[in-house]
Amino acid sequence: MDLHNKVALVTGGGTGIGRAVSIELARRGASVAVNYAHSIAEADDTVRLIQKAGGRAIAVKADVSKDKEVREMVAQAAQTFGTIDFLVNNASITRHIPLVDLEAATEEVWDELYDVNVKGMFFCARAVAPLMKENKQGAIVNVGSIAGLTGAGSSLPYAVSKAAVHGLTKSLARALAPAIRVNSVAPGAVATRWWEGREEQMKKLSGNVLLERVSSPDEIALLICSLLEQESMTGQIVTIDCGQTL
Repeated sequence: MDLHNKVALVTGGGTGIGRAVSIELARRGASVAVNYAHSIAEADDTVRLIQKAGGRAIAVKADVSKDKEVREMVAQAAQTFGTIDFLVNNASITRHIPLVDLEAATEEVWDELYDVNVKGMFFCARAVAPLMKENKQGAIVNVGSIAGLTGAGSSLPYAVSKAAVHGLTKSLARALAPAIRVNSVAPGAVATRWWEGREEQMKKLSGNVLLERVSSPDEIALLICSLLEQESMTGQIVTIDCGQTL
């Protein structure tokens, strides 16, 4: 599906992978609703970058863990641009907790991560589905993680939440077919602000993967846009990790 003159909603679109996806979508001719929950300055800057290059974009605030806010965000984006053709479910959070420290994985941590990482993606998909069905076409990409494939990651609840994202992708692909395609990307380590203060750890990791580096947000964005365009794929989890899981 050609992205030109289409409308995309990117959650967590102001920073990292979300910003890269928003900019790449605009470069391919899509109008972009850049969602943020707290990073208003970053979201506004992403919008300015898109507009400066001749694209169309707005910043829309919503906590994706709250269904009411999600529905209001979708309504605002659709009112501005006329519809929504694509959704990139990128917004995610984590807590850095050693896997062996089970006591630190409190009920609060589980609820917080599942509310954003899993329920938030479902809320967004549910809210945009009627618009896409009305158009008789649409595509969703959920940003998972290799943590959901390997069980390792920044914390045990994070890894499990990303495994749930992969499961959600398959279930939504079944529920929303044939009009709406749903796929997921499972990145390995990506050079984003999540590594702030742990740059040496990222450098050490880079030396231990096959390509001897970690992915950039721009590289993840290219894959996400390709999945949005690819009309013969649904229900797939595509790994992009520089060989980290081999």
